[in-house]
Amino acid sequence: MITPHWRRAMAEAIPLADGTLAALPGHIGTPTYDRSALRPGIVHIGLGNFHRAHQAWYLHRLFQKGLDHDWAIIGAGVRPADAVQRARLEAQDWLTTLLELDPAGGGAEVTGAMIGYVPIEEGNAPLIAQMSDPAIRIVSLTVTEGGYYIDPATGGFDAVHPDMQHDAAHPDTPRSAFGAMVAALAVRRAAGHGPFTGQSCDNLQGNGDILRQTVVSLARLSDPGLADWIDSNGAFPNSMVDCIVPATGPNELALVHALGVEDAAPVTHENFRQWVIEDSFCAGRPQWENVGATLTDDVHSYEAMKIRILNAGHQLLANAGEILGIETIAGCMAHPRIAAFFRKVQLEETAPHVTAVPGTTPQDYVALIERRFANPRIVDTTRRVAFDGSSRHTGFLLPTLRDALAAGTPVAGLALAEALWARMCEGTREDGSGIAANDPHWNRLTEAAQAARARPTAWLDQRQVYGDLADDPVFAPAFAAWLTALWSQGCEATIAQYLETGAAPTAG
Repeated sequence: MITPHWRRAMAEAIPLADGTLAALPGHIGTPTYDRSALRPGIVHIGLGNFHRAHQAWYLHRLFQKGLDHDWAIIGAGVRPADAVQRARLEAQDWLTTLLELDPAGGGAEVTGAMIGYVPIEEGNAPLIAQMSDPAIRIVSLTVTEGGYYIDPATGGFDAVHPDMQHDAAHPDTPRSAFGAMVAALAVRRAAGHGPFTGQSCDNLQGNGDILRQTVVSLARLSDPGLADWIDSNGAFPNSMVDCIVPATGPNELALVHALGVEDAAPVTHENFRQWVIEDSFCAGRPQWENVGATLTDDVHSYEAMKIRILNAGHQLLANAGEILGIETIAGCMAHPRIAAFFRKVQLEETAPHVTAVPGTTPQDYVALIERRFANPRIVDTTRRVAFDGSSRHTGFLLPTLRDALAAGTPVAGLALAEALWARMCEGTREDGSGIAANDPHWNRLTEAAQAARARPTAWLDQRQVYGDLADDPVFAPAFAAWLTALWSQGCEATIAQYLETGAAPTAG
């Protein structure tokens, strides 16, 4: 909904560009710094909405304070599709309009921390050249939690993946972002320059450690000496990132247009942001702590709380929502049974395995997430949140399940969450409509889910997901009972049974 304060005549929208900033409506914030004087210090790979609403926003805030103007961002991508986004942003001088959407109000500002975008080419020569420049001191990434070439069975590096095999065999013309990073680090080493810091901004427990594993392991396949140099001299800080940032569609384009701005790539976001960063950089860093980021030696506790409650909570909602045809996360929170399911699992089965962090307890954090998820102005679709469950369930839900089983604490709701995912992956909603492919491994998941309708253990036979959990005497029977109930009595009735009893149905 466009509030009266924001409404403008559609014909008055001004194309976004450096030269038009002064003409934008007065209620829209704009850069107060001289963008022509900015110098690059960061290459960011995977320049989507989240990066522009989060990491780039923090840098923009620093620039507004007159600080760190030699840390501007150069965007980058490694997929042909990234060229479309690059063209959109180039046409508006790399500027982005951010729209804060909150039930109590909102606002808009134009951010200008990005000053360029590497051309997209096969073999990634422009990207390698940009990262080879010693002025670039950080290479950051948002490539999704499933994009780090992790072997799902071991958690180690997936050296046999075709992309990694290609990049090891052709280190000068790599296919992946990580191959390009290795190639640029090789150039820097040969020129006598130090390495850049690799900074993951994805939702992975120990994301810096995982980035180090991928980069160093890939380098070792082609140049062990280079791998040792990167491992010894480079830095890969862990971090926790948090801000709900929906995808941009017709509604978001209409919102920014109604504000009086013609922006081809606007970003909507909630009014909450958090960034917790391990202070471990090998070539300097911006002063992010001056604009609200937390620099700490204990990122793990923050990221564990966020991943196990917020990210895992998204899966509790989205899988049930897809089955019932509920389009948004806020819509799921407005559904009494789904919202109650979320709360019960979080407080009774998840929170006991989450450590408090300075300023908040797990229980308080659950309440915060409930309020954020219920924001009706954030149109975050269940489809977006449910994407890549094969990475998100293994990374967000199953670690808590394992901890609970080891501690002997309740797991009935966590088992139901896995059954809801299996039911969703069968590919149809309860109203008979189809669920379009929504996972890199969708065909395999759908085949397993369809077999599991008659034999629930067929789903757990996906050992690359569940490992020895498939044989667990507590989890496996509970999962099977819940999946059977979902098919025999439906999603709402099954969730109601969990809410009433807190336990899985018994056989017979």
